[in-house]
Amino acid sequence: MAKTPPVPAAPLCRLYLITPPAIADLEAFAGLLEDALDGGDVAAIQIRLKPAPDDVIAEAVRRLMPLAQSRDVAVILNDRPDLALSLGCDGVHLGQGDMDAAQARRLLGADAMIGVTCHDSRHLAMEASEAGADYVAFGAFFDTATKDTTHRPDPELLSIWQETMTVPSVAIGGITVDNAPVLISAGADFLAVSAGVWGHADGPAAAVRAFNALFAEVG
Repeated sequence: MAKTPPVPAAPLCRLYLITPPAIADLEAFAGLLEDALDGGDVAAIQIRLKPAPDDVIAEAVRRLMPLAQSRDVAVILNDRPDLALSLGCDGVHLGQGDMDAAQARRLLGADAMIGVTCHDSRHLAMEASEAGADYVAFGAFFDTATKDTTHRPDPELLSIWQETMTVPSVAIGGITVDNAPVLISAGADFLAVSAGVWGHADGPAAAVRAFNALFAEVG
């Protein structure tokens, strides 16, 4: 009798880095980014500099993008499809007040990666998915100093989304190595982390190693 083929394991959760909202020393941060990316698997880095003029954003993208792309890490620009296109980024992350996903797709093309902030709303996430988003982001799950937040979803939202939809979910907001397991267990496809990596006591590379160890253990 033929053996039943093994059921493929669910894909592990992966790390999605976000830059600090301001970078005082671009060269120093480039070194930190290299350390982080050498620490283990990273799916993407979002360059999120708010508020910053276009020339500052462009300078950061031009310096950081080669470091990421040489390691097969996607570079996502926050908020600005126009700059993402002109600078050659891999995609864009859109807030609810930005260009909608369908417009961004027409501008950036079929190969661009487009993500949409959906706060704590499955309705917004379904709308984004129908508009062609490649991922939806829920949060903030925990207190964060990176941005002002008013939405605090329950991790169960990630479980419901994973069970009913195929578009990947990103969990965001105050995520650290210590509080990440509940989000991994709930079914997040990616964890978006900023201060939890850049402010880790043992440095960014140690943080990336620790997150990847969690993904292997919990995921």
